[in-house]
Amino acid sequence: MNNILVIGAGRSATALINYVLDQGKENNWNVTISDNNLELAQEKVKNHTNGRAVWLDVMKVNDRRDLISRADVVVSMLPAHLHLEVGHDCIMLKKHLITASYVSKEMYQLGDDARDRDLIFMGEMGLDPGVDHMSAMEKINDIKEKGGKLTAFRSFTGGLIAPECNDNPWNYKFTWNPRNVVLAGQGTAQYLEKSKLKYIPYNRLFKDIQPVEIDGVEGEYEAYANRDSLLYREVYGLKNIPTILRGTIRNAGYCEAWNALIRIGLTDSSYPILESENLTYHGLMEAYVGNEHKGNTVKERIASLLKIEAKSEIMKKLEWLGLFSKKRINLPNATPALILEHLLLDKWKLQPDDKDMILMQHQFEYKLKGKKHLLTSTLIMRGAGSHDTAMARLVGLPMGIFVKLVLEGRITQTGVNIPVMKEVYAPVLEELKEYGVEFVEKDVVIG
Repeated sequence: MNNILVIGAGRSATALINYVLDQGKENNWNVTISDNNLELAQEKVKNHTNGRAVWLDVMKVNDRRDLISRADVVVSMLPAHLHLEVGHDCIMLKKHLITASYVSKEMYQLGDDARDRDLIFMGEMGLDPGVDHMSAMEKINDIKEKGGKLTAFRSFTGGLIAPECNDNPWNYKFTWNPRNVVLAGQGTAQYLEKSKLKYIPYNRLFKDIQPVEIDGVEGEYEAYANRDSLLYREVYGLKNIPTILRGTIRNAGYCEAWNALIRIGLTDSSYPILESENLTYHGLMEAYVGNEHKGNTVKERIASLLKIEAKSEIMKKLEWLGLFSKKRINLPNATPALILEHLLLDKWKLQPDDKDMILMQHQFEYKLKGKKHLLTSTLIMRGAGSHDTAMARLVGLPMGIFVKLVLEGRITQTGVNIPVMKEVYAPVLEELKEYGVEFVEKDVVIG
């Protein structure tokens, strides 16, 4: 095997592409980078001797299957809902498949077919999910091997802007898919706390937050719960653990302000606003307030709706976004969520010299020899600029390393999986250390 196909050449694919091209030169691999923007694919390949860029409209089935048929390993960097189409092609054409996205129920249903064909389908092989799974499993197994019994596991990850590059009141900029940020948390979060099930609906999610202390980086941080932490009890070998929670890290104050956007209705993607192109942001905000919301200005009436002071920090954040400006929206029949995303794309755009920062922290409570321990394992990683982000590295490098393991015949687990087995996480985490991906651990006795 020596033929790799990467479908999608966007920002998060950069580190992956660079890795497989560099390895391709050493191992005589042929690397094809496909995208519906040929210039972008060509820019990523940079005339590399082992790489080629091709145009692909992934919805053109015959073109897609033709490219897949020539590969041994396919890496899909497409939006998550398109992975299944590629998955069916890989089953039919007998090709291995790797993605960074959460594995859907429909993708898991391809497991038997993949095993029957000795195919490796690996999902959740990026950052979150991905590095979080692998680094957590390494510590969970270490604790078990020394005789410890886990009583609580909490895991938090955030893609943020580095503190020295914070230049807006939200202390946030886009380092990954903006649509996912705008729609984050919709649904009901589920987790386990002291053997009791906990459910947090979307309208409370950004209020029910908890502080996260990160040594080694300035600033205060908080986390909101991910959608379903319960899925990982069995996957992590923690079926009977009393407490398990996975969450997303933000700078302190972000969640409270984001909750205001939810309460106003600006994250709703369920309906279009007719003739929204002719509406101003000021007019949109005015449309959300009723007669019961008192005030002389739209800003004051929005503050009344939110039951906060018009001069509060939350209102300052909303005003900074431009939500009370007379600027036209210029998006026809757009949903509130799309209007918000369009606005944030400008306000939260990474500047050329901006550096992003990944924070990840696992908290393990366990009992060993009659004593209760708290082990924290923390990763802090900064990017080098807007074209070399920590997010792109930590999404792309694990996939690239896994591609190498597959091509070298070092992976034996077939079917549809996520990276929780030692034959995957041990070599991937070891090589990631060469790229500065190192966790700092602190183990203290707490009882």
